[in-house]
Amino acid sequence: MKLHELRPNEGSIKDRKRVGRGPGSGTGKTSGKGEKGQNARSGGGVRPGFEGGQTPLFRRVAKRGFNNYNFRTVYATINVSDLERFDNETVVTPELLIETGLIKKTLDGIKVLGNGELSKKLIVKANKFSSVAKDKIEKNGGKTEVI
Repeated sequence: MKLHELRPNEGSIKDRKRVGRGPGSGTGKTSGKGEKGQNARSGGGVRPGFEGGQTPLFRRVAKRGFNNYNFRTVYATINVSDLERFDNETVVTPELLIETGLIKKTLDGIKVLGNGELSKKLIVKANKFSSVAKDKIEKNGGKTEVI
């Protein structure tokens, strides 16, 4: 068997049903949606999980297990490649990052991630560093300070 001899199995590929296409197709005029009503309209139908006004299953079933969502720690992230814009020997602080527009707000702290390259010697002050980011900053003679 060669690549150009490959064929799908007999009957495994069907033509798609073209609805609303004239006499003979069997699904002309209303395209199999019937007459009027919510499901006949464009954009009609109900959202997933809707049970006609009855309290839906996801609200009837009790919530279970631990959930830390309200108390989670969310860091404003920045990549090593974003630090390339600063001059040598610059002390990069959260205030400087906000001032330059790299982050909008500090949230629960700033985390420096290791995506990209850095060729400058910088002193970076942040709440957290990924191990790759720490290595890349210190490789150029820079320093990382946890605040």
